[in-house]
Amino acid sequence: MTTTINSAAANATAPSLNARVLALAHYAGRGLLEDVLTRYGVTFHQSVTLRAVAVAGESIGVDALVGDVTGSLKESDAVIRGVIEELTATQVLEADPADATRVRLTDAGRDLYERTSAESAKISARLYADIPAEDLAVAGRVLTLITQRANAEAAAG
Repeated sequence: MTTTINSAAANATAPSLNARVLALAHYAGRGLLEDVLTRYGVTFHQSVTLRAVAVAGESIGVDALVGDVTGSLKESDAVIRGVIEELTATQVLEADPADATRVRLTDAGRDLYERTSAESAKISARLYADIPAEDLAVAGRVLTLITQRANAEAAAG
């Protein structure tokens, strides 16, 4: 079911960006993504890990993968290593035969990543439809700055 929202009316009543507005947007979009992932038997953490492997190319070092995903999800190394083990156990990831310290997508893993990505891209297209490019650029800059500041605070504290 698709619901049309009057963008002008929504903008007239929208609050300024704050932590609650950001969280509500995140969880609204994540809920839609999780609906897709659930149909494929994949968790959000597994999806983020698969994406990191997919964008790395042929393979990625396990330590680099753990660092990438822990940086994205703010989870412990142990949690992410557990996710990698889950994905390996389900034969979505495998050790790179050329270097056992690296992992790569299996054919099934690549297919899973492509299917879930295609479905989530359709959702994103609907969510971002009709938002002017300049608004998206400003939002991207602001959210990147907030992320950088939050990461700096976490590193300092």
